[in-house]
Parts: sequence; C-alpha cells; structure tokens
Amino acid sequence: MEAFVLINRISIPRKALFVPLTVLMAVVVSCAAFAQRDTNPKWDIFVGYQYLHPGITIPGAFSDPNNPTPFSVPDMTKGIGSAVTYDFDPHWGAEFDVGQNWGSGNDATTVSVGPRFMWRSEFSNFFLHSLFGLNRLSASQLNQPNSVNNGIGMILGGGMELPLTKSLAFRIFQVDYVWARQHYPDYASESFPALRRPSAEGVRLRTGLTFSWGGAAEAVPAASCYMQPTEVMVGEPITATVTASNFNPKHAVTYNWSGNGGQVTGKDTTATIDTNNVAPGSYAVTAHATDAKAKKNNQASCTANYTVKPLPPKNPPTMSLSASPTSLVPGGTVNLSASCTSPDGVSVSVANWTSTVGAVSGNGNSASLNTAGLAPGPVTVSATCTDSRGLTGQGSTQISIENPPPPPVNKALEARLALHSVYFPTAQPTAKEPNGGLLATQQKILINLATDFKKYLEAKPDAHLTLEGHADQRGSPAFNQALSERRVARVKSFLVEQGVPEADIETKAFGVTQNLTTDQVKQSIEQNPDLSTEERKRAVARIDVIRLASNRRVDVTLNAAGQTERSVQQFPFNSTDALSLIGGRESEARKKTGKPAPRKPAKKQ
Repeated sequence: MEAFVLINRISIPRKALFVPLTVLMAVVVSCAAFAQRDTNPKWDIFVGYQYLHPGITIPGAFSDPNNPTPFSVPDMTKGIGSAVTYDFDPHWGAEFDVGQNWGSGNDATTVSVGPRFMWRSEFSNFFLHSLFGLNRLSASQLNQPNSVNNGIGMILGGGMELPLTKSLAFRIFQVDYVWARQHYPDYASESFPALRRPSAEGVRLRTGLTFSWGGAAEAVPAASCYMQPTEVMVGEPITATVTASNFNPKHAVTYNWSGNGGQVTGKDTTATIDTNNVAPGSYAVTAHATDAKAKKNNQASCTANYTVKPLPPKNPPTMSLSASPTSLVPGGTVNLSASCTSPDGVSVSVANWTSTVGAVSGNGNSASLNTAGLAPGPVTVSATCTDSRGLTGQGSTQISIENPPPPPVNKALEARLALHSVYFPTAQPTAKEPNGGLLATQQKILINLATDFKKYLEAKPDAHLTLEGHADQRGSPAFNQALSERRVARVKSFLVEQGVPEADIETKAFGVTQNLTTDQVKQSIEQNPDLSTEERKRAVARIDVIRLASNRRVDVTLNAAGQTERSVQQFPFNSTDALSLIGGRESEARKKTGKPAPRKPAKKQ
C-alpha cells in the first residue's frame, strides 16, 4: 500500500513515469525469455485489486465556462480490475479488460480490448499489452446532468506473474499507463482547450490472481532406439543411436547407455557395442535420456535388440516348401515337397511334417495332405530340416481350402420365380391393425414367392428382395406415406413368417410419389391375357376406380449378381377377392337392391 501512496505523493510527469516502467519491463522480460515454455492455456482470467492515479485536470463545478476553475481529479484507492484473454499461441493473445475505481465521490471505468504478448517460463510469466477502448469518468465537482463523460482511451503496460499451479498464478504487479481524451464543452469555452478537451495521463496498478484453463496437454518425453546392423557375427561391431522427442528444446539432455551383450561405450546419442567373446544369441541395449532441469516428465528410455551369430561354418540349414495345388475344395490331395540345403555344405535331412488342420503323411522330402472334411480357410504345413551337426531350419507353405461351388441354378425354378405385385384394399392395413389387409389371394402369391426364393438362395446366396410400397392419391401426403410404410412392413413380416431371412429383404415406401398414370393402367388392362374383351371394356369404363386400386400395391424386385427382375404390375381382376381390392362395388350392389319396403300398419280390429 505504501508503494501506491508514494506514487500519489511524487509530483512527476505521467509520461516520465511510464517510460522507465516500460523499459524496465522489457529488460526483465528479455532476461527471462530463454526459459520460456512452449505450451500455453487457451483461456486465462485475471481478477484483483486496482489502484488508479487518473492524471487529469477538468473544469470545476459551477464555474464560469469563460473563466473555468481547474479541478485535478484525486487518486482512487478503491477499485477492482479484471481481464479475459484468449491465447492464440504461447505468446500472443487477445485481451478484454475492464477496470473500476471510485473514491471521494469520483468514479472511473475503463473497457478496453487489444493484443497481449506474454513470456511463460517454469517460474515466472511476464507480459506486455496494448489496449484501446472506452474511458468513463464521473467527477464529484461536476454534480450536474452532464457530469458523466465518456471518452476514447488507451492502456499501455505490463506485469509479472508467479505460477502457483498449472491453472493458477499470482500476479505480483501490473503497471499501466492510462491515457484518455474527455470533452467538457458545457464547462469550458474554446478559449480554454486544456480544460474543454482535457487528456488523462494516469497510472494504474494491479495485483491479484490469474486462472487458466484449456490448451494442449504437455507432451510426454519419448525415445526411440535403432541398431545398425541388427545381426552380426561374433566380433563384429554394432552402432546404436537414440532419438529423443518432446523434451524442452532449451534444456540439455544427457544420455546413459547399458546392455547385456558385449561392452557398450556410449557418447551422447550414439553408442558402440563390442561383440568380441560374446556367446551367440539375442541381446538388447538400452538408452536413458534425462532432462536434469525439468522437475517432472524429464526421463525417457528405449531398447533395441540385436543378434550375435556364431562364426562360420556353423550356419543352420535353409529350406523351403512348395505345394501343388495351392488351392482346392475339400476332399482333394495336396502334394508337398521340401528343398533343404546347408550353407556350410554338410548333409541334411527333412522330417517332422505338421499341419494346422488335416493329416499329413510321408517323410523325407515328400509328403501329402488329405483335405477331406476340412472347413474352408487357410492351412499351413511346416517341416524341419536338420543338419549333421544338429542345427535346424524350418520351412512352411500355405494352402487355401476353398468353398465348394454353389449348386447350379434350377432353370425350372428360375422360370417359375415370376414376381407379382401385391395389392391391398383401401386404407389397409390400418395403424391399429398393422397385420391386417393382406387378402387370401395375395397371401398365396407371397407364399409361392417365399418357397421359390428360399430355394433360389441356395444357388445364389447373394440374392435379395426389394419391397416398394405405394398408396393411391386420396388422403394427405403424410397419411399416404405412413400407409405405404405399413404395407411394405406387412409384406416383409409375412415373408419372414414364411422363412425368408429378414436380412435379405429391403423396404422402400413412396406414398403417392410414383403412382401409375391412367394411361399406364389402361395399357396394363389391354395387355392382360387373363381378361376377355368384355372384361377389358368394363375395366376401362371404370378406369378411375381401377387406377386407384392399381396404386394400392407393393412391388417386388429380385436382385442378384448381374440380374434384376421387377414384379408384374397387373391387377388381379379374376381373383376371388378382387371386389375387396377394387372397393366400391359393394356399395353399388346395395344401391341396386335398395332399402326394404316399410311395413304397412295393421288394420284396427
């Protein structure tokens, strides 16, 4: 608090106070820049105490505008400040700043926005900002309607923070130069420009807490080891290298090497391994990377393997296997042969024929595999070659057991699998009875279709059916769409009940969007071989009713590899339940019959 009062008591120009503070901040920041962090939060919020030296002289109250009395706004020791910053990267951010001070009847508010530049290190954070915005001043000397004055302003400054945790820091100090331009035309005439348009050149001091969150998590240090070469003879040298990542690039990383085969001599990121007098076998070398300056996540290690082979002439034999044929259906026999040689020219022999499935018979360089009863899939056959010194080598080959070819398509079945569209009565099925509306003749069509399609799947397992529902044009679009969906759902459920796999049925509902036209229905009637000439005339005479009935249907499409067959859209005029499908004839019959004659009243006795 003494520091704040001291600034108030010292009478020096405001610019003279701001310049050395800015220079001092730049020097301190540049000294700490070498230790800055590469990670940063996404957001941070500062909240704390604020002291303001306004540094402005305004015209006094009730004075003559042609001879105003100057009034120097006193320091405001009561205040609060806050700033929200969005960080674009470890250094640059966009800051929104709000400050409020009051005291002795005076009130000052700043609302500013601008860029902020910050250096972050493990032990301290330093920042500079340049803000522009609105400065609002209310002075007790101007207790009149126009006493509150809004003006443009600028804030230049910076400060220092002490990180307490990853998300919390203590702002030790913040020093800002606050400039603003106010306007008092009602209190000072143009003859007094310094009082009519005074400029504030003040100092703002802050301290408080900064809360941070977001941003990328710190990367965990890692290390990768490499060997060159990975296999050597006894006595041959090996070079190992390590590549470290995610360490602080400004810190020095130290490396330690260790191994379990041969003498390891390491220097920084490279080590050499002396394999003299090392027994043949597999070994490993390990590198440890350490950042001594970091407090946590400062170590990483890696391991690489290498093999030391015996000196010649103790090379193991090499062998390869071949199969004929390499793919076949179950039941056939595969002939196997082995080729084995020794790099050192010693005698070899082949034995231990094995197979992952099935039985292998034979010995020596030849054998056979019986595939009877094997399931489709890969089969691996292996054998072992042994030289006269007891060194061994192995070889393997793979045979593919294929699925038997599907039975040929029954031509009679394919010819019989004629598809017919299925028709529904008006507004059937209903929402309350979704399983209704499928009349007996249409059920028979679907039963025949299900029986033939199941047999068809045996020959063409990739085949599937597509059901497309339609509705006549009467009713709202939403009603017709729901109705067509219930129709395809009912046909699908009926086919599933007959044993057709549900996965082999696809459904679509079109409502009235793909209705048959009157001309299309007429053409279908004229091409219907089951109708007589008289029946065609009667159907055409009632074409509007027949067109509606023809659109209350579900079409069926058969899809198979290289084949698509669509159902015949031919209304079943001669079916036993055609009247129910067409609709309307029952009412006509009632009209012809008429109502019963009323009874005559009995004669009075």
